[in-house]
Amino acid sequence: MTRTRRPVVTGWFTGDDEPRFRLLGTRCTACASVFFPREDDFCRNPGCPGDGELAETPLSPRGRVWSCTDGRYRPPAPYVSDPDTPWEPYTLVAVELAAEAMVVLGQAAPGVTVADLPIGSEVEAVPGVLNEDDTHVWTTWHWRPVDAADENGEAAR
Repeated sequence: MTRTRRPVVTGWFTGDDEPRFRLLGTRCTACASVFFPREDDFCRNPGCPGDGELAETPLSPRGRVWSCTDGRYRPPAPYVSDPDTPWEPYTLVAVELAAEAMVVLGQAAPGVTVADLPIGSEVEAVPGVLNEDDTHVWTTWHWRPVDAADENGEAAR
């Protein structure tokens, strides 16, 4: 049976493959503030002169590690998880996007640990899977370290 790929949150990213994958935010046309998660109702910048529209904008595909940590225990209720499934640690990354002047949180790609993410190292947003069931593959984004060769403009991986 074929499972349908569905984003965990519609409108937060586009593209299901790496070359086209981008996080999507919104930019205020009055003050140029960028928001992620996206804001579709009003500009959250208290200094905005107002009367601007919020336009969808793709965010930078790469940023620098601002901070990271690992989750090594199953969170308590009300977090929902199957207690019969073994808990698998994960890495959470805060990534600074310089062009947007913001920090975006996300999970690191599978197999990437805190040791792989020194502060200031370059990472890229890539498609990921949050969960799978009998009918759906729930997609999200992950942060993955940029290959040193790729940082120098050479062929990656």
